Amino acid sequence: MARTLALCSLLLATTAVGAASPAGIYTCIDEKGRRLTADRPIAECSHKEQQLLNRDGSLRAVVPPTLTAEERAEKEARERAAAEARAAQADAVRRDRNLTARYPDEAAHQRAREAALDTVRLAIKATELRVRELQAARKPLLEEAEFYQGKALPPKLRAAMEANDASLEAQRNASAGQETEMGRINKIYDTELERLRRLWGGAPAGSLGPMNLPPPLPAKPSPKPASGSATKAK
Repeated sequence: MARTLALCSLLLATTAVGAASPAGIYTCIDEKGRRLTADRPIAECSHKEQQLLNRDGSLRAVVPPTLTAEERAEKEARERAAAEARAAQADAVRRDRNLTARYPDEAAHQRAREAALDTVRLAIKATELRVRELQAARKPLLEEAEFYQGKALPPKLRAAMEANDASLEAQRNASAGQETEMGRINKIYDTELERLRRLWGGAPAGSLGPMNLPPPLPAKPSPKPASGSATKAK
């Protein structure tokens, strides 16, 4: 079976050679030192070069060895790796060119940084405002709770305080995430700026290797409602 496959591959390899003038003689030296000849590719010599002769004995072409299945797999793997490397390089060139087109100078890059940070700054202000509102709402709850020292709180008051606690905790978590996002954005723009300075300085696009940017922050699950919510206590 392997010999049949090798012969088929050899026939395919020499199709172009014999298309113009099908008549020809194949010749090779086998493993025992014997010269073999045939009017078609010689299976016993599929692993080595064969000479294709014209009818007058002159050399028409040299037929390369037929690859084994393992050799073909290795060759295909090398070709895939080379193609992937070419695609990665083209992508790197395109990325660098897009980066310099988007930011022709440092001032443009700084404006983009500030715009990105402003979005988070607005979110931080909204969180701070919400914390102040929750703290203000908590004050009368604490004052009311003083009347029940040493006693169980009424369900409605207890539920309102738990809901307030949960909301304050959610805002504290949001604030921590916003500070982390500020750092992430600055890291992205710092990394871009370092690369841009080298590109502006004349480094060829695609010559600087990968640009390792921090990944986006993972999405946080929605906060669970506090047990004994105010809705249930009504």
